[in-house]
Formats: sequence, structure tokens, C-alpha cells
Amino acid sequence: MSSTTPADLTLDPFDPGIHADPYPAYRRLRDAAALLPYRFGDVPVTLVTRYEECAAVLTGSDWGHGYSAGISPFRDATAAIPGSFVRMDPPDHGRYRKLVAKAFTPKTIAELTPLAGRVVDDLVSKGLARGGLDILHDLAVPLAVAMIPVRLLGADPNRGAEFRRWQLAIARGTDPDWLLEPADVTERATAAGACMAYFGELVARKRAEPTTDLLGQLIADGDHLTEAEIIGLALLLLVAGMETSINLIGNGIHALLRNPDQWELLRSRPELIAPALDEMLRYDAPTQFTIRVALADTEVGGKQFRRGDGVVVLTGSAGRDERVFANADTFDVTRYAGNRPARKHLGFSLGVHFCVGAPLARLEAETAIRTLLERAPRPVPVVDSVEYQPSLIHRGIASLPVTL
Repeated sequence: MSSTTPADLTLDPFDPGIHADPYPAYRRLRDAAALLPYRFGDVPVTLVTRYEECAAVLTGSDWGHGYSAGISPFRDATAAIPGSFVRMDPPDHGRYRKLVAKAFTPKTIAELTPLAGRVVDDLVSKGLARGGLDILHDLAVPLAVAMIPVRLLGADPNRGAEFRRWQLAIARGTDPDWLLEPADVTERATAAGACMAYFGELVARKRAEPTTDLLGQLIADGDHLTEAEIIGLALLLLVAGMETSINLIGNGIHALLRNPDQWELLRSRPELIAPALDEMLRYDAPTQFTIRVALADTEVGGKQFRRGDGVVVLTGSAGRDERVFANADTFDVTRYAGNRPARKHLGFSLGVHFCVGAPLARLEAETAIRTLLERAPRPVPVVDSVEYQPSLIHRGIASLPVTL
């Protein structure tokens, strides 16, 4: 694994050595400049470090992914998956997104709310009976499995361990290949093959016996989707949907446990839970960076970009930008409450690629935190420090055991 640091700095934002806490490094990058030259593997690109410039790229119509136009300087395995609209540009992006978005409407989320409550209540009850649980393994992961592959896709509830294993390997593999070891690339290919084979069989069964879940609806919409696209969309929902919600719950509860005054504030004022989720997404976002390509000659932050130029948008850095967020390194569950909330965070991105599954991720996290506050009001961490999953684009804790 090799990389090249910005010419005027002695740090690399993708150095595994800063993985446990990248935020001091992000601050140094922001202090240096909003836009910095960088070699992303062997690709010369620009790092976007500050909030205003990150937001401008994410919302700008001159920015996209450029794969369909053949102008992207990035090599991304995700872009080759049929139906993977996260790497598409309009109008194709909008067509696929519209088909999936029906699973995340306010009406659908309201229908899923009782299920989320039952699942979390059962998981917490088991933890209370044992005297403790792991926030990731015993709460966030089984909740995500119940909601995404089981409820939305109609998959086998007994294969949760496989879904998690596939999801982790593919999520790790969404890091650029130059950040991966050979074993990571092999595991990504193996997991993707197994996952697509499973969903291929599931699609065949649902064709024979139609269902009303999201996967069944995608199959019924056969005039618009090929078999490969349906399977690709199922894989995308499994990986992106599970990874975002699991890491939001893990990172968020970790922040609360490290700031017990904020945990106690939520206990006394549970109406703050919803805005607290926004603070969690700002403070320690599940997604730390994304890539974009200039679709036309354009300008951001006083710098001219030519069509085909690539940028790496450091959304994790933007969330700690003190130019936008007062006391940016302080975790404050009231930051997004009241009549004058803080600026919108980039934890779910912005613009046309705003996370389509955000409502479900919020439902899962709010349900998990609310239930813990009510039924296990003073969890105590078992370990002093945590380890993170190896992925750099996805920031998530590997394990967070607590006593109840």
C-alpha cells in the first residue's frame, strides 16, 4: 500500500495510522487550505477540506461521477455493478433512485416503526438478562439485518451472519483499490459473488411466488429493470443500507458514552434524540469522504477545474469545520435543536446523491437509543478504547461492549 501526501504537508488523510482519530489531521488540512493537491493512488486530484467548498461540490450541477461519459479518472469497482446508482449521474441516477425511494417514504417508515421497536426491545431484553451487550454485535447489526435484508428484501432471517460478513467485505472493498491489500480485493470479489448468487436465487423464488416487499416490487417492475440490475440493487441496499445505520448507531452511542453529560441530558430531555442524531452525523460521520468529477469546466473556492478533473470531498473534515460550526470538536446534542439549529451536516451527503435510506437509518438509530435510555439508562463501557473497522470511506466501530 502506498500513497503520496499533499506537497506542502507532512500528513496523509488516508494513513491508517490516524484511522482511530482522523480529526486532528483534518484540522491541519483545513488550516492549510480549502483545496489541496493530492495523488489518489496514481491519480492527481484535489482534496476538498472545508465545509463550504465540500457543500458546493456536492450540490453543484457541474459535478458528478463521469463514468457514463467516460471522463472519470477514478477506478471504482462499485461503478461496474448494474443498478448501482450511487455512482451514476442524471438522468440514469434519478431513474434507479426513484424505484428504490418508495421503500423510504414517510408512510413506509411509519409502517416500519413498530417492527423496529419490537426488534430493539427484544434485543435489549436479552442484553438485560445477560447483564450486558455489545452495541454493534448484539444491537446495531441484528437490527439492521431485520430491517434491510429481511424486511425490505424478504431474505432469510437465519442468514444474518452471512449478510454481515458479505456486507463488511464489500464495504471494505468500496475503498479505492490502492488503499486495499490483495486479501481485501479477494474477499470483496468472493463476498460479491456469494451475495449476487444468493439474491439471484431469491429473485427466482420471488418470480415464482410474488411478494409485496421492495424486492418483490422491483421484480414486478420488470419493464424497467433487467435481472442483473435487480440483483445489483439488492446488493447495494444490503451494503449501503446496513453500513450506514450500523455505524450511525455505533458511532453515536460511543460519542454519548464518552460524553456522559450529554447522555444524561438525553435521559432528562428525550425530545432531543432526533436532533442529537444530526449532531452524531456531524461529529463522527459514518461516511468520511466521497469522490466527484467535474462534468464541465467549473470553479470552486477560487480554483478553476477542467472537465474530467477529480476531487476527493472530505465530508468527515467538513463536519468539524470551525468556520461553520462553533466549538466544532465538542459533542453537543442541542446543536440542532431549537429555532436556530446549526448548518446542515454532510453526514448523509447533499444534493442529488443525498442518502436515499437516511429516514430508515434515523429510525433505527432513534429506536435503539430511545430504548436504551428508557430500559438501560446507565450503560457502562467494558473497554477504555475501541477499534474501528479497516475501511476508510466507511467509519465504524468493530465492537462496543457495555454492561447494563
